[in-house]
Amino acid sequence: MENFDYYRVEKAIQYIEANYKSQPSLEEIADHVCLSPFHFQRLFKDWAGVSPKKFIQFLTLEYAKKVLSDSQSVFEASFQSGLSAPSRLHDLFVNIEAVTPGEYRTSGEGLKIYYGFHRSTFGSYMLAVTERGICALHFAAENEKQRYMDILKNQWTYAVFEENPVYTNTYHERLFKADQDLGQRKITLLIKGTNFQLKVWKALLQIPPGSLASYDSVAKAIGKPAASRAVGSAIGANPVGFIIPCHRVINKIGAIGQYRWGSPRKKAMIGWEAAQLQEALRHKETQRF
Repeated sequence: MENFDYYRVEKAIQYIEANYKSQPSLEEIADHVCLSPFHFQRLFKDWAGVSPKKFIQFLTLEYAKKVLSDSQSVFEASFQSGLSAPSRLHDLFVNIEAVTPGEYRTSGEGLKIYYGFHRSTFGSYMLAVTERGICALHFAAENEKQRYMDILKNQWTYAVFEENPVYTNTYHERLFKADQDLGQRKITLLIKGTNFQLKVWKALLQIPPGSLASYDSVAKAIGKPAASRAVGSAIGANPVGFIIPCHRVINKIGAIGQYRWGSPRKKAMIGWEAAQLQEALRHKETQRF
């Protein structure tokens, strides 16, 4: 079953973007997603934690430029400390295990991959796992499921596949939980990629939730300042959505840009994380008094 709350939010984001010059009212947006203003406002706030108006502020060019500027020093410091201690990847809860050269050549021969389809904060997705960790996470609407299954099977040509949502649910329950202690949901990813791709994907883990980085800054961080285009290609090939946060990388001028699983979903993730960070900071501030 699809997560209709997310898809209504996505539809609302698309409508606002298409009509931002006329500054559509809450009533107009609600009508576009076939809800009353009251129910739309409540649905949106339940999903994002903030009002639609506040959420859209997180997606403006001005806001993105400011966050991008503020995030650079944090990203650089985090990346440097992360590389000096590989076990301390960002958030301290994701560890990347690369397949061995032999496993890369044999395309998963002898590997058993369990997969299942689940619902998340950002819509339905396919989760694929092995005994060594998660190997794929693709957001997929009902009509996209076969496409992403084909991508998975093409990447792991000789693996054995079994649809087992009960098995993958163990991992699913540890994802997309903003209020859960990160230390209680350590995740291992079994990733297949080139050395360059792995370096880029590890760098992305250094970008904190609510922060943003540019393609250029990621290229500089991995010691390849002239390789921003190649960095973009590696980001576009990310096999594990959301956990490897490629959605936090935007154009250096603040434009949010494209995303493997759809630009509206990228905007939803950026806005949602900004809202969660704002709420966490507000809560921390109230705890001081």
